[in-house]
Amino acid sequence: MQMTPNQFDLILRNDLSAFIQRVFQHLDPNTEYANNWHLALLADRLTQMHEGKLKRLIINVPPRSLKSMAASVAFPAWVLGKDPSKRLICVSYGQDLSEKMARDCQAIMLSPFYQRAFTTRLSSRSAAFDFETTARGGRMSTSVGGVLTGRGGDIVIIDDPVKPDEALSEAKRMSANAWYDNTLYSRLNNKKEGAIVIIMQRLHLDDLVGHVLSKESWEVVSLPAVAQEPEVWRFNTLAGPQVKIREPGDLLHEGREGRAELEAIQHNLGSYTYAAQYLQSPVPPGGAIVKTAWLHRYREEERPEKFDRIIQSWDTANTAKELSDYSVCTTWGMKGKETWLLHVFRKRMEYPDLKRAVIEQCKLWSAKVVLIEDKASGTQLIQELRSGEVPQVKGIKPIGDKVIRLRNQTPKIENGFIRFPESAPWWDEYEYELISFPACKYYDQVDSTSQALEWIETAGREPAGITYMKMSLAEQRGWTMDQVNEHLEAKRRES
Repeated sequence: MQMTPNQFDLILRNDLSAFIQRVFQHLDPNTEYANNWHLALLADRLTQMHEGKLKRLIINVPPRSLKSMAASVAFPAWVLGKDPSKRLICVSYGQDLSEKMARDCQAIMLSPFYQRAFTTRLSSRSAAFDFETTARGGRMSTSVGGVLTGRGGDIVIIDDPVKPDEALSEAKRMSANAWYDNTLYSRLNNKKEGAIVIIMQRLHLDDLVGHVLSKESWEVVSLPAVAQEPEVWRFNTLAGPQVKIREPGDLLHEGREGRAELEAIQHNLGSYTYAAQYLQSPVPPGGAIVKTAWLHRYREEERPEKFDRIIQSWDTANTAKELSDYSVCTTWGMKGKETWLLHVFRKRMEYPDLKRAVIEQCKLWSAKVVLIEDKASGTQLIQELRSGEVPQVKGIKPIGDKVIRLRNQTPKIENGFIRFPESAPWWDEYEYELISFPACKYYDQVDSTSQALEWIETAGREPAGITYMKMSLAEQRGWTMDQVNEHLEAKRRES
């Protein structure tokens, strides 16, 4: 059944998602509209802002996700079509960009399809960057830092407040954040009912999103190009309520950017810029507590054939509350004053699988010591392992918070006493967590690392007298140090 013009106009008036698609077709008629579920989600949240159900909204999406078309062009035109007395302030990092989006919005409102669907009309005195409706509403565009004296808005839209290639400038970020606090925030006509939306890709831990989240509660729609954890999104459409479930690894819009394209983007941008702009997870350049430059890497041929001792450190998650978290085992080789990271095992597991994994990893690496944090979730595991197949397990009671525990280990890392592999299948995730902590989502690998290094420093190194005794025994009997250690361990068990 073919839709009549009146029916189509009714849809445009009542469905922002359909209106966004029609705006795209008008402004870019030679390009096919690549529809995707995330556009319906954004339309739903923006509609809730117009209806007063949301007062503070953050939308973080990768570049080229039609965010500006949706939020800065289509949404203001649609709001003014439904309520021509509304006043909107639209902000971007540069005046040229801000005015370009204003001209696009004005062009939409002057188009035949818009004027057929809506009764709203623009005043003849309207300028492109600051136009009014005949009902005295309108859309004003400005750049970050611009003058807003005497102007107010019912809805404030902040679209990319900092230019991506200037995000590393502390001065630029502080200027944008200060302008928001001291100028823009006060421009709401009604502080209780006024709405603010920030739509951008993440650029830095202290970008405007990070800044405002430290001050008040916001609704956050964060959509990484590749899902990093399970996501459930509920939104309304013209066809009714919808639910989108994303599993880790799911792509946001595979029709536009598949895995090959995203891998190429990551290669070109580098891991840090890609993590911020495409995964919405900014990491401080060079690292936070642990700096990238401190990670002394080794090639496989540089790794010692024999270690003085191999230990494993587990960060476990096996209570009902923690089932969504990972359990992690880091394996370390001790050789003289150096400690070598040999392997990282990381998996979501329930208790039976976790217990089996501890036993398997211990046997696989012939670990002499297995460290497990002695807390509610680990106490039973320690007891069962110690009386069973892993008698070398040691319960650890950490002192201090997670940040302090890692910070205490940084001198050893910085001075090159900790060696990390040049390449490994698990390296990228491990490195990202280590250098982004404490801003990272998960910190199980960090906990496992700081637990291992703390134990090695306080209990794992032998006193010089014991080392001398072992070396003498090895010389007398012609043994290797591994044979000496095995001999002494057997004697200890006999006693």
